[in-house]
Amino acid sequence: MTWTFTDDVAVFLDAAGASLAARPAENTLVLTVTATLRDSGPHAYGEQPPVLGWWRGADGEVAGTLVRTPPFVPILGTAAPEAVDALPGALPLTGINADRAAAQSLASRWPRHRVDEEHRLYRLGTLVPPSPAPAGAPRTATAADRALLVDWVRAFGAETGQPGGHAERIVDDRTAHGGLTLWETGGVPVSLAGVSRRSAGTVRVTTVYTPPEHRGHGYAAAVTARVSRVAREEGAREVLLFTDLANPVSNGVYRRIGYEPLGDRVLITAEPR
Repeated sequence: MTWTFTDDVAVFLDAAGASLAARPAENTLVLTVTATLRDSGPHAYGEQPPVLGWWRGADGEVAGTLVRTPPFVPILGTAAPEAVDALPGALPLTGINADRAAAQSLASRWPRHRVDEEHRLYRLGTLVPPSPAPAGAPRTATAADRALLVDWVRAFGAETGQPGGHAERIVDDRTAHGGLTLWETGGVPVSLAGVSRRSAGTVRVTTVYTPPEHRGHGYAAAVTARVSRVAREEGAREVLLFTDLANPVSNGVYRRIGYEPLGDRVLITAEPR
């Protein structure tokens, strides 16, 4: 029973891919990060190579996964309690992004820690589009919208505390597969929603952003409902999204259009004594 680590995404997916695919909703972050590394190369997130790990139990089956793309903290996928217990001895940790129980278990070993982020994972149940719908209509964003999209992705990152250094890569990747949708009124874009590439039958709604001057009109709910419906129509078995638990407005919006809570993830960082 041990953790094994590599910087080769192909080796990692060969060992742990089936385990990830068995629970794709709970492993959505690991799946999307490794897909980006596979498609865009090992330096997609930074100069340092990634750290990719899996844990095998006594039966030889993979029962824990982890990805780290420096400078970001490690992301823990689904992991048996024994895998969580063994992790600090296998990999030095000063922070973790994990489901609440695993994150709290790991943080209890540090003298002090702080909770930096709390997010709730939602799964789409019965889609309930806003009624009445707001004015306007959706359209798929294209490369011609790149400047606007990069500005909005950066603004979204600034509001949500996410780094904006990869805005161009995000926009180029998602427009390449039709993964960004704009809501327009009178030919003017007023809101944005993106979806990840499909992985293990799932897609995740991302980067839902409405500029401040256009908020309060229901555009975000409408564009999110649109990309969610299209994802299902195109064959996604699961449509997921994360919300910041500190933002009750967005949590309320997504629940009203049919998203159901699946679980919480927290980002915890160790502090010096």
